[in-house]
Amino acid sequence: MFDISFTEMLIAAIAALVVIGPERLPRVARQAGEWVTKMRRYVDDVKSDFNRQIELSELRDLKKNVEDAARSIEGSVGGAVNDMKSSFESVQQSLDVGDGSGTPLSEPEPTTNWDEIYAVRRTRERIKDRRIERERERGFKRPRRQTFR
Repeated sequence: MFDISFTEMLIAAIAALVVIGPERLPRVARQAGEWVTKMRRYVDDVKSDFNRQIELSELRDLKKNVEDAARSIEGSVGGAVNDMKSSFESVQQSLDVGDGSGTPLSEPEPTTNWDEIYAVRRTRERIKDRRIERERERGFKRPRRQTFR
């Protein structure tokens, strides 16, 4: 940090011992250590604040770029949607105007009833659980699955 050699530190320690005295030297050394620690913390706080500000400015720039890109994409998608709406409306109008001699549309596929599927699945799980419980009551032991490590 200060680029002080060992001999320079030794000379400073001897001078401090002579000037301050052996009784007060430990207290002064402790206080000097506390000052150095406070100074390091202050410098670290300043560095972290500076880095945080740099990161925030970079994030603001990135946010602005992303928002600009989103606006441009939104504009292009909005234009495409409007084109599709107008073409859909024109097709709808041509179908409404037609004479009705066309072939009828096929029936839509039936929708999946997920409630029934899950009810069947729960019923199967209950049956399996009951079977396993009966086997345990009768003393049947299922083999454990082997895990390979």
